[in-house]
Amino acid sequence: LFFSSHGQVYKMKVWRLPMAEPQARGKALINMLPLDAGERITSIMPLPEDEGDWQKLDIMFSTMSGGIRRNSLADFVEINRNGKIAMKLDEGDSLVDVATCTASDDVLLTTKLGQAIRFQVDEVRVFKGRDSTGVRGISLAEGDKVISMAIIHHFEADSSERSAFLKMSRAVRGEAEAEDGVSDDAEDAVPAGELSQERYAAMSAAEQFILTLSENGYGKRTSSHEYRITGRGGKGIVAMAVNKRNGPLVASFPVDDADQIMLVTDGGQVIRVPVDAGPDNRIRIVGRSSQGVTVFNTAEGEKVVSVERIVEPESDEDEGNGESDAEGTPEA
Repeated sequence: LFFSSHGQVYKMKVWRLPMAEPQARGKALINMLPLDAGERITSIMPLPEDEGDWQKLDIMFSTMSGGIRRNSLADFVEINRNGKIAMKLDEGDSLVDVATCTASDDVLLTTKLGQAIRFQVDEVRVFKGRDSTGVRGISLAEGDKVISMAIIHHFEADSSERSAFLKMSRAVRGEAEAEDGVSDDAEDAVPAGELSQERYAAMSAAEQFILTLSENGYGKRTSSHEYRITGRGGKGIVAMAVNKRNGPLVASFPVDDADQIMLVTDGGQVIRVPVDAGPDNRIRIVGRSSQGVTVFNTAEGEKVVSVERIVEPESDEDEGNGESDAEGTPEA
């Protein structure tokens, strides 16, 4: 499914997309989809291969202005070539992300100026129509906007349990206490409580790591347990330090150690780097309000504009085929 800046949705089979080399310009989507003047594709969402799962899933929309809406995925199965309205948007607003979810998931919204909010999917009711604007997901400061939405696993833990788990997990990884940073989270001062082995194992199994990147090429990974669950509509908590060094945020999503990420700059440069390829080549796991490490050493005046997760690593025979214009090793 292709979702556009005008709130439309289009459907296309993958085999209709042209195959090409990484350096090729590709085919303009306007030649494959009936896009209006000024309309652009803002989100692409693959449908589950098993059509039997479509009735069990919901679809979550997020907008640049902090709006959010939940529909049944079944509402978007029958789409003709001309597309259909996916979501009503206010003037100047646009879709940021669209993803499938279930009632047992959480939603994580992250903003350009470094705020994030996490709430349960069930905080948003299932809308029956497709022509509504939805509800408030996060309250934005002046000049701020939502840059990403991630669907992550739900797990209930109180503040003392989360503090204890984070302290124990840092010790297991052989890391020091969390770095100093700007934080507006009063729970940061909550003392760590007792945590049994069984509880630690359960929290470890549910833990995900959220990769956050800034437009100046800096990034970090942070435990999902650092993002406390709240109600929707709040101002959120610090996701990453936004300052002159880092610049505004451009992406935030969960990753696994075996993943790779691809970053693209406004100067046309592309880099593909591993998330964790060993002690000397990994994006560090640090606290929410930390600054992160260099992931892409951008040129002066150059900004990262797009980041994508690559789930399957390259095979040995594919290495050295020039699939990226640069090779990266995150620098501390």
